[in-house]
Amino acid sequence: MAITWILVANASLAKLYANLGPNKGLKLVKELIHPESRQKNAELASDRTGSTGGNGGPMEPHSVPKQHEAKVFAQEIATTLYNGRASNAYKRAIIVAPPAFMGMLNNSLDAPTAQMVSDRFEKDYTKAPESELASRLSTAIFL
Repeated sequence: MAITWILVANASLAKLYANLGPNKGLKLVKELIHPESRQKNAELASDRTGSTGGNGGPMEPHSVPKQHEAKVFAQEIATTLYNGRASNAYKRAIIVAPPAFMGMLNNSLDAPTAQMVSDRFEKDYTKAPESELASRLSTAIFL
């Protein structure tokens, strides 16, 4: 049986579904939540030390804290996909994520896992019910 994993994610929430074949629907496998991505930059940066730059003003962080947290979450998701591939939990993957987060996910995936991804949809469907998700993905898979 060829199992397809469908990842529906944004920078703070990821839902991983499994499809066991045509017309078998979706089964929620795992839900990952990253609340740090929902915090404001000022809240995330308040934990950092108050070092200053050469001009006496505060140093600019190398990346915006919120963007850093999104990259951390993308890496966590990539590890989940890697572990699933390594244990033969799926044969194919579909990723659904907003464009900026899709880029972070793509950069976080190792090459063998990235090759398992057959389709990518640059949309945020994390709040969509499973029935709507099924109709949105109908061009890629028969759910």
